[in-house]
Amino acid sequence: MTLNKTQAAVLLASLLVLSACAILYELLISTVSSYLLGSSVLHFSITIGLFLSFLGVGAFFSKFIEAPLLPKFILIEILLGLAGGCSALVLYYGNVWFPNYYILLLLCVSVIGILAGMEIPLVTRMLEQSGGLREVIAQVLAFDYLGALVASLAFPLLLLPMMGSMRTAFFTGLINWGVGVFNLGVFKDSIERPIKLWLVAAATGLILVSGFFYSFQLVGFADALNYQDRVILSQQTPYQNIVVTQWNKDTRLYLNGNLQFSSIDEYRYHEPLIHIPLLSVPRCDSVLVLGGGDGLALRDILQHARVQGVDLVDLDAEMVRLCATNATFRALNQESLAHPKLTLFYEDAFNFVKKCSKKYNVIIVDLPDPSEPALGKLYTVEFYTMLKQILALDGVVVTQSTSPFLARKPFWCIYATLKAVFPCVVPYQSHVPTFGQWGYNMAFPLKINTDELKTQLEQRITTLPQLRFLNAQNIRGCFVFDTDVSEQPQAPNTLEKMELVDLYTSSYWDFH
Repeated sequence: MTLNKTQAAVLLASLLVLSACAILYELLISTVSSYLLGSSVLHFSITIGLFLSFLGVGAFFSKFIEAPLLPKFILIEILLGLAGGCSALVLYYGNVWFPNYYILLLLCVSVIGILAGMEIPLVTRMLEQSGGLREVIAQVLAFDYLGALVASLAFPLLLLPMMGSMRTAFFTGLINWGVGVFNLGVFKDSIERPIKLWLVAAATGLILVSGFFYSFQLVGFADALNYQDRVILSQQTPYQNIVVTQWNKDTRLYLNGNLQFSSIDEYRYHEPLIHIPLLSVPRCDSVLVLGGGDGLALRDILQHARVQGVDLVDLDAEMVRLCATNATFRALNQESLAHPKLTLFYEDAFNFVKKCSKKYNVIIVDLPDPSEPALGKLYTVEFYTMLKQILALDGVVVTQSTSPFLARKPFWCIYATLKAVFPCVVPYQSHVPTFGQWGYNMAFPLKINTDELKTQLEQRITTLPQLRFLNAQNIRGCFVFDTDVSEQPQAPNTLEKMELVDLYTSSYWDFH
């Protein structure tokens, strides 16, 4: 079959769109896997590696496809649209019902990768009949790479924040399916008995359209299966998937599937994080909070009348807006996110600190655990050095430091990292029933007497009678570490050699 210029242009334009779809499937599967199982670096690496391998498998098998190529190319696009469109659905529900998630992951990636891998060889073979091979290869690869660029920009900036993972999958599948249908319409006179392809297209199109319009309900059902308690809110932001569950008086917040707090005992985490450092320094006029977009840490900070201003830095503006406007969160954080003493910054914490020239008396680091390099950089010598530069000489830095029981080595690695920067670091811990034993590290730019500090805390804690957990009798015990959680010497964590992430991911975690 010899193509005219218009038909050749149609195939090249189709390839641009199909290339974008292939990249979107790859990003979607990686993202869903990260939501369900954590460790985005691991799952993006696995998905990309497998996907590229199966693209090669598909390209290899394409040589066995005999003429006529056009109807087979159209059928592949229709089937690829169905497989890719349903991929998020399969992974969400398979994670609940199937015993081994990675078998499902392999199945999805293999089917999509093999079908997508056949596209370029088939299009190249069809175009070869209408022009020189050199020109055809140059055009095919140029359109393929351009499509990849479009997809890599559209996914994080438009598709995922606007539609979420499930609807984006069905939307991408519909685009892929639409390419096949469009080509079927353009080339219908060149295909023998096209009715079979029309019937297949109609059936798959019905599935994809239904999935697209009911995607939010499908996500809701999946969330209900994945979480033990009733899901009262599920929202996708440009940075994370937010799920809120409720059972009786227990409200829980999950980010990307990871539990952040339970309303029945979050105060046992926040009181030590906030009040111990604020009572440890002579002044706390100016406070910086890195993370803490839920407003709970801020709520406790504002209990201190000495605080004159708080700067809160959180990457996810949607998360902060949710916690500032949702009635459930407003009741929990006591509307702290609307307080006149607060200034909000929607920015990456590392970049904010790097360019900051303001001095703070207290810096609260309430960031997620160092489960991947993007978070691990916020627990490095380099980051703590920058914090020291914006800290007042008589101030204090405190960071949540994971569980010294469940993640003993990571906890003491954070301690060692702070010790590489600050002359005095004081570790402490509390018991949070939902999470177990939890740890913190305080760092001072000047040497202090820790015995005097504990006595001072016993005296000053009585000025905060509204506390539900800390008191003069138990606060000294926060600094006592039992034998099985005592210090284990670790090397400091640096940007060049981020050992903390490896230590953390090898620790035992199961918050689900």
